[in-house]
Amino acid sequence: MLKYLSLFFLAVTSFTSSLGAADKQPNVLFIISDDLNNNLGCYEDPQAKTPNLDKLAARGVQFNNSYCSYPLCGPSRNSLLTGLYPNSTGILANSQIFRQTIPSQWSMPQAFRLSGYFAARVGKLYHYNVPRSIGTNGHDDPASWEIELNPAGVDRLEEEPNIFSLTPGQFGGTLSWFASPKSDKFHTDGLNAQDAQWVLERCAARTDRPFFLALGFFRPHTPYVAPKDPYFGWYPENEMRIVPDIKADQADIPAAGLASYKKEQDALTDDLRRKALQAYYSSISFMDAQVGSVMDTLDRLGLAENTIIVFTSDHGYHTGEHGLWQKQSLFEESARVPLLIVAPRVSASGRIAKSPVSLVDVFPTLAELCGVETPDNLQGQSLVPMLKDPDFVGRGWAITQVVRNAGGGRKQRAAANKDAETDGNRFFGYSLRTPKWRFTLWDDGKRGRELYDHDTDPKELTNLAEKPEFADTVKQLTTQLSAATKTTFPASGKTPELKAGLWAPNLTDP
Repeated sequence: MLKYLSLFFLAVTSFTSSLGAADKQPNVLFIISDDLNNNLGCYEDPQAKTPNLDKLAARGVQFNNSYCSYPLCGPSRNSLLTGLYPNSTGILANSQIFRQTIPSQWSMPQAFRLSGYFAARVGKLYHYNVPRSIGTNGHDDPASWEIELNPAGVDRLEEEPNIFSLTPGQFGGTLSWFASPKSDKFHTDGLNAQDAQWVLERCAARTDRPFFLALGFFRPHTPYVAPKDPYFGWYPENEMRIVPDIKADQADIPAAGLASYKKEQDALTDDLRRKALQAYYSSISFMDAQVGSVMDTLDRLGLAENTIIVFTSDHGYHTGEHGLWQKQSLFEESARVPLLIVAPRVSASGRIAKSPVSLVDVFPTLAELCGVETPDNLQGQSLVPMLKDPDFVGRGWAITQVVRNAGGGRKQRAAANKDAETDGNRFFGYSLRTPKWRFTLWDDGKRGRELYDHDTDPKELTNLAEKPEFADTVKQLTTQLSAATKTTFPASGKTPELKAGLWAPNLTDP
């Protein structure tokens, strides 16, 4: 504890004693969207209208093959914010925080605080029960922030009775949407943007310390609520696509690969599919507008020239592909996320990095760019070489995992935190993404294998895993996936278990 206190006070003293030193330390604006896939203009989606994110991509490096470690909010966010894979955080379900498994681990914003940064959070960074926990701290980590702001807009406080849902009265876990008559400034994400602008004003007036501002937008998470004018008008319902030939596509997919399907989605008609997609796109464009307002403030205040900007999502999202909606699959749509990084004086501008990367890479990347001390056990790679040269290969692969047959509610949370071995009721799926292949094993292959060639089949429509001519490829990728999976565990080789009892927040010695 004395070591950490000494580091903290030394850092604070060094930043407050010299204005010149503070100017050399980059600020960080970390923006994360919720349940956002790559339906963005900069990622060549022909329907998406996302001018502000497109402009942001042009300012830095766009990572075209970035992947989450787990396609579910809680596990993914705990992984991202600790720089550890879920097998090392022990968080494999929602409504949990890594302090319950590895309480002494530094989070990314905590590491920045201990290096003298002012760390603030606006909106959702760790897991929230959306929409009901909007306006609260959610499942937050107090050691990560000096200040937390939790606005709640009309989407949470007024409009829930008007929201359409496939399961009436349920919004967060089922397809649901509403075209709101209220404008941006009345919605939670509009208020999030306003609060972020307020924090930036404070930071511009206080130049003695650099800042780490984390801004978490809730959209496009269900319910897809956004102002009707103008966003729903940008996406005419009759122009929304319907994914064809679902039954033919599903014929060669193992049952585990389709297990994220939800029974209430049987009620979807083509008309409802179009309405859902219209609302999803509208929510993306609404979120994009809020990003634009924050970026305008950053530029206006003269902060952009010394602020690293990151934009990403916690995981991808299905909108009908393979007959699936939402998340928790190991297909490209669910595992892939947008990742944009602008690092003044370091990153290239308007370039695309194609080598696969992971969200666990964000922590070591920002720490290197800012000269921040990190824990020794981080499992990601620094992306700084790719920021300088987007053709740099780096690790060259990304791994995503998910649990199957975990049950629901309390049983799911208990099952998801047992040792990572099949117990008859629960098993894992692991998916390896290389530049050419996506290779997935369900229960070490006992419950199915999937192999997709992204050079010829980017939509992953043809499973090649059982075709004899690909036997050597399957053998090679099985070995590679097994080696990659081992790197996701802590040194002990065992996933940390949830500890009984309560934990007390402590900045330096949890």
